[in-house]
Amino acid sequence: MYALSRAQPALIAAGFLLGAVLVAAPPAPLPSARAQSPSLTGQLLVATDDLTDPRFTRAVIFVIRHDADGAMGMIVNRPLGEVPLAAVLEQADMDGTGVAGSVRMHVGGPVEALRIFVLHTPDYAGPGTARIGNEVAVTFQRDILAAIAAGRGPKQALFTLGYAGWAPGQLEAEMKGGFWHRATSEAGIVFDDAYATKWDRAMARRRINL
Repeated sequence: MYALSRAQPALIAAGFLLGAVLVAAPPAPLPSARAQSPSLTGQLLVATDDLTDPRFTRAVIFVIRHDADGAMGMIVNRPLGEVPLAAVLEQADMDGTGVAGSVRMHVGGPVEALRIFVLHTPDYAGPGTARIGNEVAVTFQRDILAAIAAGRGPKQALFTLGYAGWAPGQLEAEMKGGFWHRATSEAGIVFDDAYATKWDRAMARRRINL
């Protein structure tokens, strides 16, 4: 959605450097009717204890794309910290004057870790918004920032830095290897701030392939 440029003066917030925020195209096509079946789009991936990669230890990932070209999703249980909304607007070359409040950033995954994505409830729809299932949408354009600042944004939103991505067949192989369970999604798991219990709640919703 937005790239964070190392070339601009940095804003130290929430333990990371927030540089210039730029509009960017989605890194991959979103789901379509041509997606492979069965698709995990709109579901959760829950890391098992066999997955020892520290980047994904007990991660819960919301999948926004899974088709013949691979898969893409955002980790939803790795909060980083709060960033003033006015600062985010200003870094996006938008007017942040008088804008109050903050947004909480999350680690979304190791791919393109300086790009911001916004998962949100589908009560907001603007340019670059794609609905993923019944309870979640994703927006790739900065218009959502202005909408949030004006009080016209989604009821709930989750900002992530980066995403998790898999090449064709890679996720399927990892699931066969016992590293991931799939689970039915639930808006509370994606958006609430009870991070300590998200993995347990997602694991309780897991579906076992027979």
